[in-house]
Amino acid sequence: MSNLVKISPSILSADFSKLGSEVISLEKAGADYIHIDVMDGHFVPNLTIGPEVIKNLRPLTKKIFDVHLMISPVNNFIKDFAKAGADIITFHPEATDNISNTIKLIKKENKKVGISLKPKSKIDLIKDYLSEIDLVLIMSVEPGFGGQKFMPEVLEKTKSIKEIIKSKNLKVDIEIDGGINFENCSMAKKAGANILVSGSTIFKENKGNLKKNIEILRKN
Repeated sequence: MSNLVKISPSILSADFSKLGSEVISLEKAGADYIHIDVMDGHFVPNLTIGPEVIKNLRPLTKKIFDVHLMISPVNNFIKDFAKAGADIITFHPEATDNISNTIKLIKKENKKVGISLKPKSKIDLIKDYLSEIDLVLIMSVEPGFGGQKFMPEVLEKTKSIKEIIKSKNLKVDIEIDGGINFENCSMAKKAGANILVSGSTIFKENKGNLKKNIEILRKN
C-alpha cells in the first residue's frame, strides 16, 4: 500500500517571498502533486492566494496542481482556477447549493473533481456523488489555518469512505490533509488514504530537507 501513496506538499507552509523557487524545489525533491489551499476569508477565516498566483506558478512545473477551494459560493470561481492551471479542483459540499452542478462545471473545464469533508462533515453529504468524482479530501483539521494538530477521529470516516469506494469498485483517490507528520502518516495510510497532504512537516523537519521529508512520509 505505502508504495502507492502520493505526497502533495501544501505550499501554505512555503516561503511566500520565493514561492516560485519553492515549487521548483518540491518538484526536484520528488513531490507527486503541489497542494494549493485557496481561502476566501468568508467560507474559512483566512485569506490566501488567488488564480493569478497559480497562473504565475504554472509554467514552473509539470506537477499536478491539486487545488483545494475553501471559498463560497464556489461556482463563481471554478473557471478562473481552471484557466489558471489547476489540474484537480476540490470543493466543499457546504459551499454550493447544487453539488451535481458544481461537479459538472469542473468537468466542463476538463479538470478532475474533488470533494472535501471537514472534520464534522458527514459522509452522507457526498455518498451519492462518489461515482461522479475523482477524489475525496478528508480534512483532519478544521480548514482555515496551517500548523494545526491532526484529529485522529477522522480516520473512522476515512475507513468508511474507503469501504464504500471498494464495494462499488470505484476509482476514487482518498486524500487526507491536516497535521500530517512522520508519526501519524502510517495511520492515515492504513485507514485508506493514498494521497497525503503535508505542509509544516515537509518544509520544517530535518532543517527543511524537502526530499528527505517527502521520502519519510512516503515510507513510514
